[in-house]
Amino acid sequence: MSKKQELIKQMLEMQKKFIEYEHANGVEPEEYYLAPEGHPLHAYRQKYRDIAMELVDIAHEEKGSRR
Repeated sequence: MSKKQELIKQMLEMQKKFIEYEHANGVEPEEYYLAPEGHPLHAYRQKYRDIAMELVDIAHEEKGSRR
């Protein structure tokens, strides 16, 4: 599996877990933006963003462009 496919798979798994958590518990803005350590959403936004940016970099590399 390519690095790009692995990252996409990881993002989809994160989305699935987030949706499951949201359906079971609801999500308040504070939880999403400021979840304390140990909380299921702790660092979710940052990790998801980092993966997304890595995918952007891969896409630019594949096309020979830059952001």
